[in-house]
Amino acid sequence: MSPETKEHKRRVLLMYITKVSGHRQATLAIQRSLRSMDPNVEVPCINGFGYTYPLLEKVVNRAYMGIIRRTPKVWDYLYDNPNIVKQSESLKKFLHKTSHKKLSKLFERYKPQTVVCTQAFPCGMVADYKLAHHLNITLIGVLTDFAPHSYWLNEGVDYYVVPSQDIKDRFIMKGVPPDKIKVYGIPIRIKFANQLDHRPIAQKIGLDINIPAVLIMGGGQGLGPIKEVVESLLNLNLSLQLIVIAGTNKKLIQWLNTLKPVMNKKVIFYEYAKNVDELMEVATLIITKPGGMTTSESLAKGLPMVIINPIPGQEMRNTDFLLKHGIGIRIDKTNNLAEEVELLLKSPERLAAMRKAAYEHGKPYAALNIAKLIFQHPNDDET
Repeated sequence: MSPETKEHKRRVLLMYITKVSGHRQATLAIQRSLRSMDPNVEVPCINGFGYTYPLLEKVVNRAYMGIIRRTPKVWDYLYDNPNIVKQSESLKKFLHKTSHKKLSKLFERYKPQTVVCTQAFPCGMVADYKLAHHLNITLIGVLTDFAPHSYWLNEGVDYYVVPSQDIKDRFIMKGVPPDKIKVYGIPIRIKFANQLDHRPIAQKIGLDINIPAVLIMGGGQGLGPIKEVVESLLNLNLSLQLIVIAGTNKKLIQWLNTLKPVMNKKVIFYEYAKNVDELMEVATLIITKPGGMTTSESLAKGLPMVIINPIPGQEMRNTDFLLKHGIGIRIDKTNNLAEEVELLLKSPERLAAMRKAAYEHGKPYAALNIAKLIFQHPNDDET
């Protein structure tokens, strides 16, 4: 490849935060779509928070997980609270300014023409750096939840990619020009767009296609009362099959292994499942925490959702969206779970309506549409 050709290659920098997160999954989905359109594209994925403030990232992650597990109401108070946003403005500006030195090295190394951020903090950092250095780059902020909080709003962002028209309307109310907002959805792997034959999948993983299958998951970390959910459904006097994804939850994995010999229903469980699209295809419904990625994947598969104990903040906003559009139901106490699941499984018309609503709001081609947006906007250094 000649130096001239290399100079004119498309260069895209993708930024997320937290290794095990929906933000990272979204960047990888965008990365795959970009490479499918142009195998020569340079598209590194960087943990924006970890790169600029590695020690602070560890502290913030531990604090966040501690709050979520012990005092979730505190997170509800902090999340998109106008007073907190205003009070933290000076800290945000300080972090943005002090990140410039490291961002300068990053931009010198990769020379991106486009930067895509799937979390608000790196988006704000890059927006500030872009304006301060008068950079001719396209900056795209990609929301990975149905929760358009104010930390996303930064001068210098060229486009916002949002999951729904509701969020576009809210961003417009906050002063974002309509032509800057693209309702593409949350970027997920393109394989979730494929409609699969559930019969061979069920046979492969050992399910009976004539018995309802309930998929139970809590994100990559296996969060939520999954143990209580499984126990509740095992006690249900109803023919049922369970598919459980435990993630990094070691205690849950140990418990499931201990439980195996005494299970009175078919239970299949995974630590990590690379075939979530197939599992969603054969599932009758899903019981889960409503993270943005899981929600988006479920919508793409037309899967009715049972939301259990959503975390205040972004998960609560995601839940509000699902309830508003008739896609899911919310259960706050696990002792009510079995009864609600039984009612759903005995109501095929209701399940069909929920499945239809999910399909209508699914946007499985979000990552591909983001890639097209990137390729449609060349920068001056390419001409």
